[in-house]
Amino acid sequence: MRPSGLVKRPAIATSPRAIRIRSSDFSLFLAAVLFSFLFTLTVSIGGCKKHEQRHLGAAEIYAITDQLAAAAKSAAPPGSEIGRNLRASDKTPESVDLVDVRIYGGRHETSYREDIARVEQALGGVATSHHLTQDGQSESREGIVFSYRFAGVPTHTIHLHAAPAMASRETPRTHSGGQARLAIILDDLGNDRAAAESIFALPYALTISVLPEQLHSKEIAEEAQRRGYQVMLHLPMQPVGKERAEAQELHPGMPKGEMSVLVDRFLREVPGVAGVNNHQGSQSTSDSALMAELMPLLRERRLFYIDSRTTAATVAYDTAQRLGVRSGYRNVPFLDDVAKVGEVRKQLQLAVLDAQKNGDAIAIGHPHEATLRALREVLPQVKAQGVRLVFASEVVH
Repeated sequence: MRPSGLVKRPAIATSPRAIRIRSSDFSLFLAAVLFSFLFTLTVSIGGCKKHEQRHLGAAEIYAITDQLAAAAKSAAPPGSEIGRNLRASDKTPESVDLVDVRIYGGRHETSYREDIARVEQALGGVATSHHLTQDGQSESREGIVFSYRFAGVPTHTIHLHAAPAMASRETPRTHSGGQARLAIILDDLGNDRAAAESIFALPYALTISVLPEQLHSKEIAEEAQRRGYQVMLHLPMQPVGKERAEAQELHPGMPKGEMSVLVDRFLREVPGVAGVNNHQGSQSTSDSALMAELMPLLRERRLFYIDSRTTAATVAYDTAQRLGVRSGYRNVPFLDDVAKVGEVRKQLQLAVLDAQKNGDAIAIGHPHEATLRALREVLPQVKAQGVRLVFASEVVH
């Protein structure tokens, strides 16, 4: 007999089949949860990738550049010059187009500010219509510089030249009875950052010419513009004799079309240049066919040319003049053929005398320590001698 009050409960069946059923249900539940998680993650990542990958192609940037240039031209006063440099490349996403606006309007500060405001408003209208955002402005002696971006990626650099000192157009190299002008170009920048900093410590209107494809070419060019110096491309050209050739340079007999590709590549390496002078190039600048192919490329890009005159046989300046490229040439000896402070000082004084005599002079030196020291000693006295230091762009015609 069983004890009173105790009820025997029936045993619950736990057959293998029942266990399999419950395990199957749980597996389906886990699979559903995992599928939902993976679906959500895929959609999220896909959306992010779609957003990250959206950028403007080079053709789209070129089209916007044309619109920006047209807007600037319509807003700027008569006589202003609007330049554009198509540098954007699908192969180099960080490359950007350049729009250069030179305002030659009224001669009063208020007038310039009003002209700038109108041009900026016109440019802003185009930028907004294409969802471009503007970076902060940088203002220097060379004007105002700012950039546009699309989805955080730079697409355009805008350079507005609108200072009273830049109001008059460049005039031919003749003595007009006004103040004499001296342009000093310092070549071979790009590899030595310390040398560039030494130049930046000189508070004068100096023009620096930067070699492409050097260790610091791009950053030196950009820093120089931010600090108010003028920048040129020091274009490698074939030398003669035992001079060391560059890895890539202009040379006689280049296949047709190769020069344009090479020049554009160099311009991307040295952004924001106003003009070009030759690096070495005794062989190239004496070749009429080569110079006749180069000058239209510079004219289309609204770049001036300075003939460094590394050979008496050069035809570069004459070709530039014939083909409508604003140009000039070194008309005093190189400042530092003898890189000693005393010798450089003498050459600088010869440059000052040449400017006094002829109205304008173009001198070329290099960032040697002796040259920089001589510049620090001589340049403070130049103004008292009736000579104004100017950028190279002001003495070409």
